[in-house]
Amino acid sequence: MFAGRDLACVSVLTVAAAALYAFYSCVTLARFRAGAYDLVIFDQAIRSYAHFQPPVSMLKGVHNGFGPGFSVLGDHWSPALALLAPLYWIHDGPVTLLVAQAVLLALSIPFVWAYAFRASSAVTAGRRVAYPVAVAYALSWPITEAVAFDFHEVAFAPLLTAAMLERYQAGRSRAAVLAGLALLLVKEDMGLLLAGFGLYLLARRRDRRLGALLVVGGVAATLVTTRLLIPHFGGRAGYYWAYWTLGPDLRRAAVHAVTRPGDVVALLADPPLKLRTLVLTLAPVLFTAVLSPLGLALLPPLLERMLASTYPNWWTPRYHYTAFVVAVVFAAGIDGALRAAARFPGRSGRLVRGWALLVLAAALALVPFFSFGALFTPSFHAETARTHAAGRAVAAVPDGVLVEAAGSLAPALSPRTRTLLWDRTPRGAPWVAADVGAGSFPFGSVHRQIARVETLLAQGYRVVFQEAGYVVLTRP
Repeated sequence: MFAGRDLACVSVLTVAAAALYAFYSCVTLARFRAGAYDLVIFDQAIRSYAHFQPPVSMLKGVHNGFGPGFSVLGDHWSPALALLAPLYWIHDGPVTLLVAQAVLLALSIPFVWAYAFRASSAVTAGRRVAYPVAVAYALSWPITEAVAFDFHEVAFAPLLTAAMLERYQAGRSRAAVLAGLALLLVKEDMGLLLAGFGLYLLARRRDRRLGALLVVGGVAATLVTTRLLIPHFGGRAGYYWAYWTLGPDLRRAAVHAVTRPGDVVALLADPPLKLRTLVLTLAPVLFTAVLSPLGLALLPPLLERMLASTYPNWWTPRYHYTAFVVAVVFAAGIDGALRAAARFPGRSGRLVRGWALLVLAAALALVPFFSFGALFTPSFHAETARTHAAGRAVAAVPDGVLVEAAGSLAPALSPRTRTLLWDRTPRGAPWVAADVGAGSFPFGSVHRQIARVETLLAQGYRVVFQEAGYVVLTRP
């Protein structure tokens, strides 16, 4: 598959992408723009794994009412995160997660390149399609938004999904299935993506039995993880139920969807932002994914998000959610472009090459409209008075103490303190690192943050540091 020159070029592209992703994340962390949600949650969990303990996140458990000993496996089924624990033996801190995520995301690029090369080689020089597509994938907004939103379990998803698709294309069905099964360890709803891949196989005559197994197995895996495994680890089966417009539980929602399909269609456009996100999901490949039967794999995970009536983060073109399916979008886009070009036998190679260049142009054109556009602004890189004050505020908190920390300060404190989220509920921690100079999750307004500090002062806390909006308090 890879000639010597291709191996070198794809390796350079992969390393460059990993470096770019890591640079963005590390600058964000160093400038105190990373957040407690969800970076500190994962930091605490991986640290627990590294000490051969259950993946406990005190910050998550206390803030969400589960208690300080809450395991993140009771929030999302993501045992794959344990693979990162050895990295904490090398360096213990959130930056380790950010760099690991950068590498994992970049490692999906060679599989996308190989898929594009193999698919297009029958009609043109495969390299002339594979390189533009691989660069476009590396810069695509679903990937960059995942990088921009600190760290999440999605770090594993593009790599495993791309491997599953490329290995299947190469005729290695067993390896493809193994990659698909590994996805089930990334997050509880990855069974829906696996089921979607099964739908694609059902559309192919020679693999219908495997497709049926993946559909049934994928749905079953999602049900088992959400209804049995997550509650077993202290979570609640319906905690992330988001389909109240259709019904209060799966059975009644399914009956509603079958008997009143018009309501389902209406939900896909309510609010209209859902349609915008769907358009943006397909835009990186110029919508050719809809021409491929592989596009069937997108249906279950996209419907999971777009039929929701709560958790609006799920359907916005921000955060990390679309990165779960980005490899499918590109693989289906490649296949769809080839199918469209095949209608013009004498020009199919030229058309596919033109499509690949347009895909690259689209990726470059979209960069300024998403998080990586900040890379071209001086303010992203600059250290400000607030940046220096944040560093001094963190330094004012002693090692090993229990501290309630504002979202922007918590990542810096997490490696050396027992860190809680500074929120609207008094926790009684002996130390508080507050921020009244800018909005801080989950208060909703700076006025509420100021009021919270005033309440602390009334309760006997005293100020030990105050600068540029940061306030560190302790109680006798």
